[in-house]
Amino acid sequence: MIINTNNMLIYDISMPITKQMPVYKGKEEKRPNITVAADFSTGSVYESILTMNLHTGTHLDRPLHMIPNGSTLETLELSKVITRAKILDLTSVNDKITADDLKHKNIEEGDFVLLKTKNSFEDILENQFIYVDRTGAEYLKEMKICGVGIDSLGIERNQSEHETHIMLLNEDIVILEGLCLSEIEEGDYLLIAAPVKLVGTEASPVRAILLK
Repeated sequence: MIINTNNMLIYDISMPITKQMPVYKGKEEKRPNITVAADFSTGSVYESILTMNLHTGTHLDRPLHMIPNGSTLETLELSKVITRAKILDLTSVNDKITADDLKHKNIEEGDFVLLKTKNSFEDILENQFIYVDRTGAEYLKEMKICGVGIDSLGIERNQSEHETHIMLLNEDIVILEGLCLSEIEEGDYLLIAAPVKLVGTEASPVRAILLK
């Protein structure tokens, strides 16, 4: 969704939370559930209960997700997720993003990069989605980026040792997953991806937006 206001474009790059939404590898236990706790047939208020895995939809990973005793959500500096960001168009990539795919892009130290892939256009989010392989993660680590986001429900796929996650989280590089980037052109933006203020958790949902 794009909103044009006061000569500024606002891009909503977050997934809607519904029972029917795509979830990681189509696992039913990862689907969110919204139930009514109270309505006007029983009282004077309407209230709902949301039950949801913290890795559902658009969300942010912290080191504890993959690293024993890793840092948790409340240690995140908001300046790392309210920052300049670069959209990198990688829609020509098939299967996985490698170091070779990233080396010709303009990536600099301290960047927050958002990876736009075929995931934003094809119905592959629950199965053979495009992901970042070990070499791609190693290159991003070497470039000393601040954070990385991707339009898939996982930055890795079928990596038994979770090397992509661990390589990035060991450097405290922010990982955003579940972005919607189909309408976003390659270029520079202001990213706002503040998480819910949870304590002691390894992840959080975010409402991610870009400003241009």
